Parts: sequence; C-alpha cells; structure tokens
Amino acid sequence: MILENKNALFQGIKDLLYNARVHVVKVVNSAMVMTYFEIGRLIVEHEQQGNIKAEYGAETLKTISKLLTDEFGKGYTQRNLELMRQFYVTYGKTKTVFSQLLVTDPGSKKFTLSWSHYIFLMRLEENERKFYEIEATQNNWSLRELKRQFDSALYDRLRLSRNKEDIKALSEKGQILTAPQDAVKDPYVLEFLGLKEDKGYSESELEQAIIDKIEHFLLELGKGFAFVGRQQRFTFSEKHFFVDLVFYNRLLRCFVVIDLKIGDLTHQDLGQIQMYVNYYDRFVKTEDENPTIGIVLCKDKESSLVEITLPQDNKQIFASQYQLYLPTKEELRAQLVDITEAESNP
Repeated sequence: MILENKNALFQGIKDLLYNARVHVVKVVNSAMVMTYFEIGRLIVEHEQQGNIKAEYGAETLKTISKLLTDEFGKGYTQRNLELMRQFYVTYGKTKTVFSQLLVTDPGSKKFTLSWSHYIFLMRLEENERKFYEIEATQNNWSLRELKRQFDSALYDRLRLSRNKEDIKALSEKGQILTAPQDAVKDPYVLEFLGLKEDKGYSESELEQAIIDKIEHFLLELGKGFAFVGRQQRFTFSEKHFFVDLVFYNRLLRCFVVIDLKIGDLTHQDLGQIQMYVNYYDRFVKTEDENPTIGIVLCKDKESSLVEITLPQDNKQIFASQYQLYLPTKEELRAQLVDITEAESNP
C-alpha cells in the first residue's frame, strides 16, 4: 500500500514537471517569435524613415548582424534579420491565428507556432498560408507534419470538393466539419504506406499497411477521427459480412465505415457500402448520434458511375480515390480547372 502511494506521488510530480516543461517551452517560444516580429518592425520603420535604398539596407543589416552576434551570440545572421523583416511585412497588417481565435483585443499580436513554422509559412501565398497556420495551430502539427500536409497539397485537395464560398472559408477558418462531405477528401494521399504503384498488392495487404501506419492514416483522414476496428463482422440473414475499417468522428458524432478496393470502382461496390451504412444506422448507432458515413476508398473510379448509382440527395455515401505518391500542385490545380469548367458548362 505504501509503495502504491509512493508510485502515485511520483507519477503526480512527474506529470506536473512534464506539463510545466511544456508550458515553459511554449512561453519561451512565443516570446522569441514576438521578439523577432518586433525586430522586424524596427528594421522596417528604420528603412521607411530613412528612405533607404536596397544596397544601403543590406549593408546596414550586415553591420547590425555583426554587432548583435558579438553581443548575443548565434541566431542573428544577416539572413535571419532579413527573415525577421519579412516576418513583420507578412504579418504586420494581418491578424494572426491567435488573435483571430483567442484574443479579445483585435490590436494585440500573439503567435502560436514556432519560428521554424513561420519561416516555412512565409513562402506561401496569403490564403494558403492562413489555412495552414490555422490547421497547424488547431492540430498541434510539428514542422515535419506541416511540411507533409503541404507536400500532400491538403489545401488544394479540400478545395476540390468545395464551392467558392467554402473555399474562401478554408483560409479564414480552416477545415470546419459541419456536414458529412466536409470529412471526406478526394484523393487521399497514402504515400506513407510504402506501397509501390508498379507492384501488385492485395486489398488485405493494403488494409494491413494502413493498420501498421494507423497514426499516419488518422492524420490523413483529418479532424476528429478515432479508430474503432478492422474487419468488423455483422450477421444478416444468416450471412456474415465484414467491414474493412470502422472509425468514429467525434466532431460529426457518427460512425465512418470504409471499404477498400484496389481495382476499378463498380456499382456493386457502392451497393455494398450502402448496405454497411444501413446496418450501422439501424443496429449500431444510438438515437442521439448522426447517420453513418460510408466511403469506398478505391484506386480508380468514374465520376459518372458514382453519380448515376447514388441517389441525387445522397449525403452519406462517398467514393474517393487514393494515391500512393504525393501529387504535384500542377496535377491538383488541373483538376480544379476541370471542375470549374464543368460547373460553368453543365
């Protein structure tokens, strides 16, 4: 009993120290980024007041860099000072994510990400930059995860399934889940599975690869997803059926069932996922939960087949392609152009 009490005491103190360490890191990081923002402001104001030419400005930063390095050590190279200047120019006239979401004083400036995050974000155009800043903040993305989401063109993929108003909202609020279609991407990018396009693999191997990388797969699915199970069996009319993957989305408060297909999508596949959804709606979900979402995750599909097979008022069944490689921006933007032209010429 005494040993148990000691272990409980140790665990409580350990948790407290770990939490304090995380808090200190966040405070120090926020103060550092805010300081860099202010350094950038001083540089810009100095340039504006002196109407300084580019060559003179570069020489000034070179001199200031040497003085700061002599006084404070590493971290104040001419390149870093130029980045601080760019940081102020980029964020000086726009609200940050923190001031948009958490701060009541609209004039205050606070930053929620690390300096490395902001160096990366400054490369992006405004709408895309605001979207990734919001998502990185809300989902606590590391710099590595931010770069992966950018490389997988998350912003462009979400734009593919949204109208003009919803696309605008992406850069202002990030990905908001209010309806089933908000939780679905097309395509899904599964390069982290390590499967090769030119080598054969079965649906069971695809499923196993997803299970082996379930943490990565949950990140790719998006916000609010929790893994429930694989090969979930149910019996109907004395026949056994198995759902490949089952998830629950806590934001939409509904089950999400996924059927994996490595070949071309058929109308039988859509009928099968409809049966899975119907079963979960009638026998698994509770009265206070929302209707189940069904996704057929396939290698190839024809949009016309999906359109003619599913009812016009369908809000639960979706067919999405998956890719085993990171798509290029050009590929996704070409799809955006095709969709825009199709909408303009129905």
